[in-house]
Amino acid sequence: MKRILFIYPNINTQIGFNYGISFISSYLKARGIETGLLNINEKLGYPLDYERIIEDVENFSPDIVGFSVLTNQYKYARKIAKVIKERIEIPILFGGIHPTMDPEETLKDPYVDYVCVGEGEEALAELMIRGKAEGIRNIGYKKDGLIFLEPLRPYLDLKKLPFKDYEIFDFQKMIDAKDGWVGLLASRGCPFRCTYCLNHKIIELYKKNGHLPKFYIRRHTVDELIGEIDYLLTNYKRIRMFIFDDDIFTFDKEWLYEFSKKYKEVTNLGFVCNAHTRIFDDEVASLLKEAGCRIVKFGLESGSERIRRNILRRFMSNEEIEKAFSIAHKYGLHTSAFVMLGLPHEKTSDLLETVKLIAKIKPGRMRWSLFFPFVGTEAYNIAKKNNMIDFQKMVELDNFTDGTCMRLGEEEDLLVDKLKTFFCAFVNAYADFDGSGKYMEIVERIMEMGKEEYERRKDEFKKLLKDLDSEMEANERVFYTVKYNPFMGVRSDWKDDSSSA
Repeated sequence: MKRILFIYPNINTQIGFNYGISFISSYLKARGIETGLLNINEKLGYPLDYERIIEDVENFSPDIVGFSVLTNQYKYARKIAKVIKERIEIPILFGGIHPTMDPEETLKDPYVDYVCVGEGEEALAELMIRGKAEGIRNIGYKKDGLIFLEPLRPYLDLKKLPFKDYEIFDFQKMIDAKDGWVGLLASRGCPFRCTYCLNHKIIELYKKNGHLPKFYIRRHTVDELIGEIDYLLTNYKRIRMFIFDDDIFTFDKEWLYEFSKKYKEVTNLGFVCNAHTRIFDDEVASLLKEAGCRIVKFGLESGSERIRRNILRRFMSNEEIEKAFSIAHKYGLHTSAFVMLGLPHEKTSDLLETVKLIAKIKPGRMRWSLFFPFVGTEAYNIAKKNNMIDFQKMVELDNFTDGTCMRLGEEEDLLVDKLKTFFCAFVNAYADFDGSGKYMEIVERIMEMGKEEYERRKDEFKKLLKDLDSEMEANERVFYTVKYNPFMGVRSDWKDDSSSA
């Protein structure tokens, strides 16, 4: 029997369920190929331990080792591949977003034998069965010192895929590590073309290979999704909330209507999903509420219409954003707003517009991250062309929350760090809460400080704000406070004790 061992480096970042591996594994198993997984994440009890990795590879004795690689984790994947190659004679394949965006550079690595570009289910099955890469669409390889990239095959019909493989993961451990919050994926794709996202580049890649999708979003049927939920509830314990990780869960109203009826038949657990402010109305909000949605998430990215329009190609207006949040709140939905800090060409005024917009719409929670220029995206090209990327820092980053590789200017770079550290305080200051004035006093002091003084007194202001939060809580005032992780702010009147999303 053929055997493939997947390695998923997911180090110094949040625990992530890898949908690609789960689908590919089930597809391979259906064809008699044995699969295994090393899910390398310190929170799951598997830190970056090279000797343990070597031992596990040797014990599994695979015919090929396949990595799923994100750009932030590429350095770890390369190092692990190097260690394996130095000890074991075995072919190594890199797949996932990074090799798809930059296949030739990935193949130049001496420790990488193959890359998989785009969707990998059919390509990996063919590679495993045939044992050689020539002529297999979606596969890149090296021969006689040259790099070859085979053309892409058409998009997969999701309805023909077998059920995702949960057994390859220690899934109960993942559930418990995330306090019972379980991710699901009902579709692939997105109709929008945001410059920071990889979707638009993947669409272009398939178009260049002559494949035009019938739909930019391909969905599993509602019955398939409901069957998966029933399977999870039957086979695993302590599930408390489902998170639909689709880019836009609410895009198809007909599908959503069917889902809202059938979801309640299998569970009364709440769920979380992503929506888009430009296609969110009373009907969508009503269907979500009826189905049991607890949190609806919106990607805003910036409060500056200039940045959204000219840099991100997100063409919703602040008025549309305010309307969408108002509708969600009218139906009793807890809202979540996502923003990025340190975007290309972002100025102090743009950064403060983001704070002020969040303060105005008053979401149930907000989550901030630091912009990361993914190789191959339009936003990366904009940043690179304008010499805004510190490439050394870019290589060093493991995630989007601890630091930034962007260089916007001394004033902007300092403000990005201040907002990253004290985002809740800034929003509280502008939110017109009972007590906002006290936050504003502290925020104004933070704004006045230069870099040296700020670094020296950062911890002092953290304590000041912690004390003020305690005072607000004791007086039963509404305010935002950091909760669940260092890059999320939650309204104090949110009374659910489960984890974040």
